[in-house]
Amino acid sequence: MITHPAFAVEPWSVRETELDLAVLAQTESVFALANGHIGLRGNLDEGEPFGLPGTYLNSFYELRPLPHAELSYGNPESGQTVVNVTDGKIIRLLVEDEPFDVRYGQLLAHERVLDLHAGVLDRRVEWTSPAGGSVRVRSTRLVSFAQRAVVAILYEVEPLDGSLRVVVQSELLANEPGAAGPKSDPRAAALLESPQRSDDFFERAAGAVLLHSTKRSELRMGAGMDHVVDGPDGTETFAESSPDVGRLTVAADLGDGERLRVVKFLSYGWSSRRSVPAIRDQVIAALAEARHTGWDGLLAAQRAYLDEFWDRADVELEGDTELQQAVRFGLFHTLQAGARAEQRAIAAKGLTGPGYDGHTFWDTERFVLPVLTYTAPEAAADALRWRRETLDLARERARQLGLKGAAFPWRTIRKGASASTESPARTSTAQSRTTTSTPTCSRRRTCARPPTPSRAIRDTPPSWTPTSRRPRRGETQRTTWSSPGTRRWASTRSPKASPTTRSGTSSTRRRTNTPCCCTSPISTSTASRS
Repeated sequence: MITHPAFAVEPWSVRETELDLAVLAQTESVFALANGHIGLRGNLDEGEPFGLPGTYLNSFYELRPLPHAELSYGNPESGQTVVNVTDGKIIRLLVEDEPFDVRYGQLLAHERVLDLHAGVLDRRVEWTSPAGGSVRVRSTRLVSFAQRAVVAILYEVEPLDGSLRVVVQSELLANEPGAAGPKSDPRAAALLESPQRSDDFFERAAGAVLLHSTKRSELRMGAGMDHVVDGPDGTETFAESSPDVGRLTVAADLGDGERLRVVKFLSYGWSSRRSVPAIRDQVIAALAEARHTGWDGLLAAQRAYLDEFWDRADVELEGDTELQQAVRFGLFHTLQAGARAEQRAIAAKGLTGPGYDGHTFWDTERFVLPVLTYTAPEAAADALRWRRETLDLARERARQLGLKGAAFPWRTIRKGASASTESPARTSTAQSRTTTSTPTCSRRRTCARPPTPSRAIRDTPPSWTPTSRRPRRGETQRTTWSSPGTRRWASTRSPKASPTTRSGTSSTRRRTNTPCCCTSPISTSTASRS
């Protein structure tokens, strides 16, 4: 938890009013954007300074040897580590030949805002270079929920006083050098040096495409970028590429009141089966669709997706703005972790960083999927489908360990292969947690009624009709909630239970009123139809 005076308490956003490099790594996680398929850490646009650079694709990993103090039956021979893939969020700026870097010159103003309702990260900077040139930089970044493979960035530069010569360099950077986590931290990921090898690269009119594969796991991925540039007369662009770098350079002379506007579209794709040409075409097609939709269209689709999500998921708290912000922030990051994962695992750190090597644990079924079941039911269903796909390997693992049934791994990324350095004896408890959590979560998902298209667009939650019967001996009041045209849902409550709870001056109202037949009885003080 970051307790810092630069962070304002607001119900629908996380606002940082000044830049503190001492907590840069933490803020990169806080301001991370993802959609369950692509994840971007909240690094500064210019790439430096950084705490830990990161761009991730769900389940895109590299194999590495697993060290064991001594050989033992049942120990996995190799582990899986999430890969920091090609970074497309870098946009460098030169002002009168001086690189824009917050560590040099004078930082007049710096603000970042994570808008939980719009699903974007906004940044506003005013900076004076060591040579005396002053500029205002605005950027808005989004990872699209509507178009799964797409990221978009709006980058604007304008002089604060007089005219300036500026150069913008928009890049794709593979095998990005970065900092490793502390060795004493068990959550820290293994450090992979240049995990990707180049398969192909080429520039296009206003962008470039880079194609790479991992050296051991043999997974193939592609990253592409395209741009729409709007600047004063005389603005020039130049694209170039090399095995690990794609770059578009934009040069402009900005007069007083003029602005350079660059919209950057990014697309990502990967596969363990498709060929390099197929992935290349996938990336180019996603770029074409993003450019066709345009920046305004992507913003509108992002807002529409989140409007629907918050109609189902929002929890309103009156009288405690700090807690309200925390609840919505948690729900937003939970959605980002799995919204468009689409039958791939949900990692312990989501796609915000390489913690725990990007592994998924039993915690997913126990803590994450119950939330997604009622707020993003299709995402929960996809996560369970992924777990089902690993069942054959889990049965094989159980036979290897002399157990009956299935033994799901304690930690893994893809295909359900165990990736733990602990001995089988020490991981047996964790494996049993995963194995017992999965059917519980599956039953909850089966009981929960997914919203129909007509419900998804309503402004208000469905109207549930309570009908009561006389309680049997030893039983509290039982209320059955029903909705026209649907199955009936039962929950056990005290006679005076109410969907609204109050404690002091704070009250809680849940917008989603969908009881589940597999939940535990709800106490009087916390009763709600969820």
